[in-house]
Amino acid sequence: MINLAYKDVSHALGKFVVTSMGVGMLLGIVMIMIGVYRGMVIDAQVLINDINADIWVVQENTLGPFAQSSRVHTDLKDSIKAIDGVDKSANLTFQNIQMPINGTDERAFVVGYDPFGEINPINPKTIIKGRAILKEHYEIVTTDKLGYKLNEKIALGRHEYRVVGITHGTVSSGGDPLVFLSLKDAQELQFSYSNFRIRSDRERGIKSSAQQLVNCAVATLKSGYNPQMVAKEIQKYKHKSVYTQSQEKEILTKNLIKMASKQIGMFTVILIIVSTIIIALIIYTMTLEKIKEIAIMKLLGVPNSLIIKMIAQETLLMGILAFFFGLIFSHLIYTKFPKRVVLQNPDAIMLFIIVIVASIIASLIGIKKVISANPAEAIGG
Repeated sequence: MINLAYKDVSHALGKFVVTSMGVGMLLGIVMIMIGVYRGMVIDAQVLINDINADIWVVQENTLGPFAQSSRVHTDLKDSIKAIDGVDKSANLTFQNIQMPINGTDERAFVVGYDPFGEINPINPKTIIKGRAILKEHYEIVTTDKLGYKLNEKIALGRHEYRVVGITHGTVSSGGDPLVFLSLKDAQELQFSYSNFRIRSDRERGIKSSAQQLVNCAVATLKSGYNPQMVAKEIQKYKHKSVYTQSQEKEILTKNLIKMASKQIGMFTVILIIVSTIIIALIIYTMTLEKIKEIAIMKLLGVPNSLIIKMIAQETLLMGILAFFFGLIFSHLIYTKFPKRVVLQNPDAIMLFIIVIVASIIASLIGIKKVISANPAEAIGG
């Protein structure tokens, strides 16, 4: 038996393929948006995984430095070390700054740590050039994403810092490039006021102790100790908010990217609906163009089921072609985005199923037109 769908598609092949490519670009954007969300989840955990601390101690009644402002005293590190089960402890600072690059400013996320301390937040595997920080002052480690070169001088605050190391793939929970400073330099950059402000405060009798502050203290535990139990112990005696590594990850994934995930979800749904409508309109237009031929087939006794099968096959073929065009399109452009985009096979498979269902729904409008076609139209009735 002659395949009517094949004959009809081959008759208007160019139009059919171009339309599928257009819909495919929309589906490609859907894949990219899903990939952006996956990338946000991964980015949110990069720094936490590199620090690899079992316990995070932050300002009381806050969610920690990634979600809220948090300030604790530097000596908290030492008092935590005295808690039973704690192996290593360290102070850390976090802040967003604007980095000068080629006459413009680039947003970056600064991590301050003690280069002689017990916990190093720089993963040695990420260093592609140079080394980690070895001095208390005026050294900086940047990511290759910022474009700095080894031994280049960067002016930040009141001082210049020499690039001693370059990392790859290091980003903050928000996807911003990471840079690392010594704890003392980071404290000065974050907590120090201008000279005028300092003189003004002195005249008012205000003495600032900001240099004795950090954003959080972290700790690793000895083998065999339960992080939850140690966290409760620290919270009880130090009157601070304490989170385990898993809880800190949950705060990042659920609180920081919750709104972004809703927005991405809304845009994804809208684009899928738009794609379905476009496919439905194209199939309907194609059906109208051959309504007289359909009427002739009905007059000759061709059953509705065969004509309906033709419409359904055309719609499914368009949906499948659009999906594969979208798959190719998304893989061609995803590396061009400024933030991480992660394309995963399970997401593509789920989208393919959605496209098939959407194509079936889209075919209904053409099928309805076929069923209602009057055979009399074949003779101009």
